[in-house]
Amino acid sequence: MQSNRIPFLDLVSPHQELKEELVGVFSHALETAGFIGGPMVEDFEKSFAKFSDAQHCVGVGSGTDALRFALMAAGVGPDDAVITVPNTFIATSEAISQCGALPRFVDVDEHTCNMDVNKLADYLAKHCTQNDANGKLVDKPTGRAIKVIVPVHLYGQMADMDAILELAEKYRLAVVEDACQAHGAEYFSRRENRWRKAGSMGLAAAFSFYPGKNLGACGEAGAVTTQDEHLAQKVRVLRDHGQVKKYYHEVEGYNGRLDSIQAGILRVKLRRLAEWNERRRECAARYNELFAGVSDLLTVPFEPSWSKAVFHLYVVQVPRRDEMMKHLANSGMGTGIHYPIPLHLQEAYKALGYRQGDFPVAEKLAPRILSLPMFPGLSSGQQDQVARQVLDFLESENRSHISYEAPGVSCQAGTPGLQ
Repeated sequence: MQSNRIPFLDLVSPHQELKEELVGVFSHALETAGFIGGPMVEDFEKSFAKFSDAQHCVGVGSGTDALRFALMAAGVGPDDAVITVPNTFIATSEAISQCGALPRFVDVDEHTCNMDVNKLADYLAKHCTQNDANGKLVDKPTGRAIKVIVPVHLYGQMADMDAILELAEKYRLAVVEDACQAHGAEYFSRRENRWRKAGSMGLAAAFSFYPGKNLGACGEAGAVTTQDEHLAQKVRVLRDHGQVKKYYHEVEGYNGRLDSIQAGILRVKLRRLAEWNERRRECAARYNELFAGVSDLLTVPFEPSWSKAVFHLYVVQVPRRDEMMKHLANSGMGTGIHYPIPLHLQEAYKALGYRQGDFPVAEKLAPRILSLPMFPGLSSGQQDQVARQVLDFLESENRSHISYEAPGVSCQAGTPGLQ
């Protein structure tokens, strides 16, 4: 690899650093034949529950399993509806559909890209009605009972949980956090006057440990966190074929268990997660400095005062995103798009009847968002290179009279390139 090439994500270096400990996990599994369940899974569950300020953690096979099992344990089933957002990975809505329920979308805030609480309030007030017979909240367009709200803590920043929880309480709904990108993210609760961790505020939360996450396994893995012991036990039963003990099945469940080796790997990495998250925050702050002079051309992530994001992704907004992405690729810079097509416009959900224009903010964001390189080992020099190429592109687009100054990088109007 050429020295000037910068990957979007570096999954090699941290594993090289931790290689001896990670190999030790595998060796222990071979020596004990502890491949499914057992002490390594239990130790990780206890550690991650403590990290997330939750009473319980249940390890499962993937983040999709985690959200599906959490919803099922919360009582979601056929003929129900669940409210979430359209600008997320399809696993969010898949988990809803696989419970037999129907995803219903509300638009997002154009600054945070997370669920717009005003749009949520408007939907609950105008598009739902209380069933006189049983008191359930009914989604008028579909006739389905709404059970749960699923806010997605997108890109590593928590949604406005106080406002969402207040609406949930008003309408007697549960909240299940999709925290699959938010390991360690924090939210200042004005109601409680204290900081709260992702995964600790809703009835339950789902985490993914896909390799590219802030806390990633060396394969598939996930977890449900909750303060509710009864819900945690339901998830334990669901993940293991519905059995409370071997061959005694209370319900028809799933094969959604967390492998012991993956749990052991996650336990090793969890010790470094706070450090890695802080390094991501530092990288995000430096990017913000580097792009401070072009705020009229490029929008950096917005972080409210009540948020401590962990920057799973560093997502900017730019016109002519695809052209910039191509320019960066030609310069050896890795990038990504999260996500190019909102869920309501995906072919998979054509039957839901949504149309272009139904969620204008999500649709406006989709062609503008670009994820820049972000990982704990990203160096200042690498960030300077990324910024230099971004500014080169903006200049080449006939955007003259840019005045740009940042540590290690500078650009003046009329100057050919960056100095």
